[in-house]
Formats: sequence, structure tokens, C-alpha cells
Amino acid sequence: MNPVIELEKVSFAYEEEPVLEEVSLRIYPGDFCALIGPNGSGKSTLLKIVVGLLQPRSGRVRLFGQDLSSFRQWWRIGYVPQKVTALVDRVLPLTVYETVALGLLNKPMEKPEQAQRIAEALETVGLPGASGRLLRELSGGQQQRVFLARALVGQPEVLLLDEPTTGVDFAAQEKFYDLLGELNRRGLTILIVTHDIAMVDRHVKQVACLNRRLVFHGEHSEFCRHPEICGFFSGGHHILGHCH
Repeated sequence: MNPVIELEKVSFAYEEEPVLEEVSLRIYPGDFCALIGPNGSGKSTLLKIVVGLLQPRSGRVRLFGQDLSSFRQWWRIGYVPQKVTALVDRVLPLTVYETVALGLLNKPMEKPEQAQRIAEALETVGLPGASGRLLRELSGGQQQRVFLARALVGQPEVLLLDEPTTGVDFAAQEKFYDLLGELNRRGLTILIVTHDIAMVDRHVKQVACLNRRLVFHGEHSEFCRHPEICGFFSGGHHILGHCH
């Protein structure tokens, strides 16, 4: 089975400040991988490199076996960026329908098909009938599900999420992660940046621990028993989690 995301010795720096150093990581179809690490460890940067928003200083990135520079099938990748709810209604008073429709910009289609896709995406995230509401009228948890619908409406094969539940209450977080678990069981590959691995504990299959370099990548069951991880946590890094 070939990886859907492959990073090979990827390095990146903001001006002269190193952020990623020779990171090699492979994500395979059906994975549900939690990407964890302290603030400034390069997690968000790594996702931005994968979706082409940043260019690595060195190394190679492949999506579905294609070099990132030649990849054009962006509908196969869904992306929920960090703190996206903070941008709600700052520029335009968007409706739920208009927000989800933004996920189809790379996949033009006739209006009836677009409306059906949007309705299906909203049904998937548990917000049927919400398309006419203003985004600002929704709770934080509901807004996050709208942005998840925007990422899903193009029917991607891989979903990337960058701390998607920041500022959302505990109950809404649980529902959100349960939904991700169900999507993964249906076959969606997921890579999620999180500080709170306990919230995805019963769903996640793999953990990748990043601190500029890749400290650990493996099965969730191996995570807390790995000697490098024990040393990592003893250094006082802030990551919430538990293991069974």
C-alpha cells in the first residue's frame, strides 16, 4: 500500500529560525494520526507545507505518489486550518451554505449538484437544514462543524486539521472527535494537530510527535511506552493525554 502523504527529509525555516529539520513522515490510507508537540515545534508549518501554502527549504513532499510541485488534484485533500472560527464574519456575513460552498472552488459543478453536495456535507456533520443561517448565529462547536463540512464537501480522501477545537467547550469537542472517528471508520484518512491527545484517544490509530525533528511516529499503543517519549514528557512539555 502506497502512502497518501510522504515527507522525505523536509526542512523549513522562517528567515533564519529553523522550524523543521529533516522530517520524514508517511501517512497511509485509513490512518488516523495525531500530530503532537510543544508550541513552536513545527506542527502547523508541516500541515501548511503539505497543502502547498509553504515551500520547504529542502526535502521532498509527495501526495498520492506525486511530487507536490506537480500535484493538481486538490479536491482529494480537505484542510481545516487553525483558529478558523476567529475569522467568522469579520469580512462578510456569510451563510452556512456560502461557507461550505467555498470548499468546491477547485471542483466547479452545476448549481443543483452543488446544492446536493452541500446538503450531504451538512447532513454528515449533523447540521441538516442549517444552510440558510448566518455563520455568526451558530455556537463555536457548530461553526467548527460547518468548517469541517467545507473541508468534506469536495469528498476528499485525506483530511488535515490544525487544532480544530481550540476555544470549543468540552461537550462539543467530544462530539467533534466522535464524528472524526466515524469518518475514519468510513475510510477517510485523517492527520490532526492537537495538544489534547486524550480527546482523540479512543479514535486515533497512530501518533507522530514533533519537536522540530520527528521524535516518534508509530502505533498509539506504543506511544507512552517509548523511551524517547518518556524523556520528552519529563522535560515538562504541555500535552494532555492518557494511555491504556
